[in-house]
Amino acid sequence: MYAAACTVIWGNDKRCAIVDPCCQSDAEKEELGGFLAREGLTPKAILLTHGHPDHICYVREMQALYNIPAYLSPADKAMLSLFQLFGKIIKMEPDIAFTTTDATDGMEIRIGENLRFKVIATPGHTPGGTCYYSEEGPLLLSGDTLFAGSVGRTDFKGSDYDALIRSIEQRLVPLPGDTFVIPGHGPTTTIAVERTTNPYIVNFNEP
Repeated sequence: MYAAACTVIWGNDKRCAIVDPCCQSDAEKEELGGFLAREGLTPKAILLTHGHPDHICYVREMQALYNIPAYLSPADKAMLSLFQLFGKIIKMEPDIAFTTTDATDGMEIRIGENLRFKVIATPGHTPGGTCYYSEEGPLLLSGDTLFAGSVGRTDFKGSDYDALIRSIEQRLVPLPGDTFVIPGHGPTTTIAVERTTNPYIVNFNEP
């Protein structure tokens, strides 16, 4: 209904990370499980870009299936109950009784032998908005912080437009131009494209 993107990233050893497991229907859950089985993938971690209901609705069940950590910013962990109330309004009430592992700015998350992600704190869409960056791609999982040609909404409780723009311009835009960006909604893009075409990005100094 909300067209959130659930992304699966894996390395050569077939150990994978599930990004924002947002399956709502049984059909979507079966599709994800079938994909993992067909590709021979072993989930090792859940990477959460933020705590909004449309991005966390399958976390509890995935932890029960695979017994894996779910990384989430402490700032959004503190707001999960509030986000759940928001979920009632949009008729989506995820089970928030899952355990989280703090995703703090600058930390490195290793998935298997050769997959590494750096945590980049990008508050704005939510207080604990988080992006995950892999130099090997280079690849950026931007959640609802940066979209192709747009940015995340800031009309929710806890959102901050000025903070969002600072996060994008100071933390994301300076990344290498060929960084492949997978947002939480909509099409993929690159940092170079967003530097030159995204109307919300005004300030950028070449590193």
